[in-house]
Amino acid sequence: MCNIDMLFTIFGIDFDCLCHTLRLAFGRLFDFLDIDPDRLRDVFLYHSDEPMIFSSGLFLWLFAAFLLVYVALQRRQTLRLLFVTVFSYYFYYKSSGLCFLLLALVTLCDFTFALCMSRTSSPCRRKAWVVLSLAVNLGLLCYFKYTNFLGQCLASLTGATFTPLDIFLPVGISFFTFQSLSYTIDVYRRQIPPLRSLLDYAFYVSFFPQLVAGPIVRARDFIPQIRQPLFLSNEMLGRGIFLILSGLFKKAVISDYISVNFVERIFDNPTLYSGLENLLGVYGYALQIYCDFSGYSDMAIGLALLLGFRFPVNFDSPYKSASITEFWRRWHISLSSWLRDYLYISLGGNRKGRFRQYVNLIITMFLGGLWHGASWNFVLWGVLHGFALAAHKVWMGLMGKHGLFRLPGILLTFHFVCFCWIFFRLADFSTAVDMLRQIFTAFHPQLLPQLLTGYWAVFFLMFLGYLLHFLPDSWERACIRSFVRLPLLGKALLTVLLIYLVVQMKSSEIQPFIYFQF
Repeated sequence: MCNIDMLFTIFGIDFDCLCHTLRLAFGRLFDFLDIDPDRLRDVFLYHSDEPMIFSSGLFLWLFAAFLLVYVALQRRQTLRLLFVTVFSYYFYYKSSGLCFLLLALVTLCDFTFALCMSRTSSPCRRKAWVVLSLAVNLGLLCYFKYTNFLGQCLASLTGATFTPLDIFLPVGISFFTFQSLSYTIDVYRRQIPPLRSLLDYAFYVSFFPQLVAGPIVRARDFIPQIRQPLFLSNEMLGRGIFLILSGLFKKAVISDYISVNFVERIFDNPTLYSGLENLLGVYGYALQIYCDFSGYSDMAIGLALLLGFRFPVNFDSPYKSASITEFWRRWHISLSSWLRDYLYISLGGNRKGRFRQYVNLIITMFLGGLWHGASWNFVLWGVLHGFALAAHKVWMGLMGKHGLFRLPGILLTFHFVCFCWIFFRLADFSTAVDMLRQIFTAFHPQLLPQLLTGYWAVFFLMFLGYLLHFLPDSWERACIRSFVRLPLLGKALLTVLLIYLVVQMKSSEIQPFIYFQF
């Protein structure tokens, strides 16, 4: 295949002259529009303090330009897949710098390992290839995420000193390694055939809507959609825009506002505030993390719909759960189902007796907590949920399927989850103990009127957030149907109004998604 220089030579074009002409033309255009080229170039480069997120203005402009090219390539399937893959790598570059090379490494390795598995009938060799895939993915994850944590643990056990290494955690590494692992494990289990096209696999792993914070999309669900003709129905368009707007509202209006103006202040120093303020701060954080993460998932699913792809639901009103088991069927569904299918079942699941089932649940949630971060607070958070899942299994074994009445079950589950969020949010155990001490020993309920007056906007948004969360599912479906039936002008007006609201309420600094750190 000829290269670019050969093509210019064939057509009699002076490449250096063309580049000089283009520089002059764009220079005159920038002068006419009063644009500083250096400042413009700086906008498109990676900045560690300003990662690209869906709610940023730069992404909205880039996505608008991306859509124009994407639609123009609707009949050029391979070129369209290549264009999306390149854009996805640029999106990851804007989120995590040169760490996009790690994404390329994982993609190339797992694509090769899966092909090698398909070319051998030897069980031992197939197992060797899947073990190699596990070693590459988990090795990268362990190095970037757990090296300092393990070093500190070993130092504390041996009495030695450990100086933390300067290791930058790539954004979303926990997500794309798990997503790629699901592919190689499924190929090993012969549940899906391996892909023959590296472009198709690179498209699957790097697809930008879910790249940096999920959902963790399974290969068996996504890969069959890759080579299908591009199709966007009116229902997909309306639902996609609705999900993007609802996700943007959750993230940029509710989550960011209550975080900056109330929750962060309480968690930064809980002893400065009464028990009532601490309890309301915990309720605020429960809503903040839900709106932040489910808002990202909504936007990811909506963006994928606009591009003609369907993702599974990742959140299903988790605080409506009447048990901790139900909570994990509703919270971060793509991760909980991944842990169930690839870890819990691999450990034996419930096939080896009740006691072994309880142990498997605790181990699974212990590792699930560690997946969230290299810190003992995440380990404790995971273990608490593991023991709660085991306790619920014991309770259901004693009481049958009836268990508690639904309302008491919802209240108990919600407050247990909120209790665990304290340790999830606070890495320092002494600070977590201080917060609990304030709640149980210095509550001061008489401060409520003063709080409602001083933080009326925060508590209004908290009330609105929980109200929307607990509305019947049928109401949400009705809202989506009504939005889909709106004319395009109506959808555009609602979009403009929400963007105006976001601009009015946003803080001075960018608020990254919470799950970017995982």
